[in-house]
Amino acid sequence: MRSATPSVPRLLSGRLPFFYGWVILGCLCCAGFARQGPAVATLSIFVEPLSREFGWSRAALSGAVSLGGVLAALASPLIGPWVDRHGSRATLSLAVLVTGAAMLLLSLTPSLLVFYLLFCIARMNWAGPFDLGIYTAVNNWFIARRPLANSIATVAQMAGIVTMPLIAQLAMHQHGWRFGWVAIGSLTLVVGLLPVWLLMVRRPEDLGLLPDRRSDAGAELRPAREEANFSRRAALATAGFWLLLLYTVLVYPVQAGVSLHQAAHLIERGIAPTIAATIVSTFSLASGIAAIAYGFLPRWLPIRYPLTLVAIFLTVGTLLMIGISTATDGFVSGALFGFGIGGLLTLLPLAWADYFGRANFAAIRGIALSAQVLAQAAGPLLSGALHDGTGNYVRSLQSFAVLSAFGVVAALLARRPAALATSARSPML
Repeated sequence: MRSATPSVPRLLSGRLPFFYGWVILGCLCCAGFARQGPAVATLSIFVEPLSREFGWSRAALSGAVSLGGVLAALASPLIGPWVDRHGSRATLSLAVLVTGAAMLLLSLTPSLLVFYLLFCIARMNWAGPFDLGIYTAVNNWFIARRPLANSIATVAQMAGIVTMPLIAQLAMHQHGWRFGWVAIGSLTLVVGLLPVWLLMVRRPEDLGLLPDRRSDAGAELRPAREEANFSRRAALATAGFWLLLLYTVLVYPVQAGVSLHQAAHLIERGIAPTIAATIVSTFSLASGIAAIAYGFLPRWLPIRYPLTLVAIFLTVGTLLMIGISTATDGFVSGALFGFGIGGLLTLLPLAWADYFGRANFAAIRGIALSAQVLAQAAGPLLSGALHDGTGNYVRSLQSFAVLSAFGVVAALLARRPAALATSARSPML
């Protein structure tokens, strides 16, 4: 049974001078911003004060991130079909509410066990329901403008990653780490809950609209362009699914492994800590610029070519990091790697929607998301293990360069499946 359409969107959609999908995208930007409370960048602000007060090791704190990711990997294939049936409103509202409550309760943390319980729940939401809810809604409301819509949603999440740690740090500076969690939890609820609960709608057809645009009165509801319509079972039978999945498994260890250890590698190569921090900021800035740029890709260009470019950026950036000897080397390699990450975060959700349609997007992506989360967890472990064994990051960077180079091949081979491509008006398979 599908969720009922809220009354506020019905009231607004006929009165707005623009497509209601832009309101949906605004809600998703709020949810994406609010998502970043349990992000690794936010947790990093709390590591030192928690370790100092409780004596917890850095490995113990990092374990909460990994365990939350594993829980998300187990839950995502089950959550996906539910999101397809009921829409993103309930999923995102619940994710925001539970995450905000968990962040607030973390301010009362008395033990490592309680910390794990609360943070793992929040981290599972971050890696699973938030991702499925945001990108399912984006790709349901936009087809022709999917690149731009995905780009905007990705940039909003990057803004959250930048802002949440700063807010936590300011709050902690005034009243200690417990107030830092209160500030993060409050911001999560204020920014994320009301817009999603009041304004989200499952699909444009629920308001008598079409993806990308408003429908003309009395006109037949015809889509702006043809789209695929695959069931999860049908998608699993295509080579395109497995090649996109292979691409995901190859590049996400690179994304996580290099990102987490980038600053440490720069310092080991003789770069001053302040300069290393600036290079990491440049990496983040390049990711944001790339996310915006990929939003203007022409729709006639097969998505496998931009995905190939992303893997090339990751390969070249990683290889350049091996031989860093000056700050300039660091800025160049960091920027190239950032261009790859920004494209990766924007383009992969777009590729899954373009290849398999929006009717069962969350069910199909839920499987891919499990592999993605596990691949992200493997990257830092591989990098840390090779560093401990060799004393530097050279072997890990070489390994990541090989993985992303194979990603280039996987992307080139990942053609869009054609067997079940049909009009969006076709019955759901």
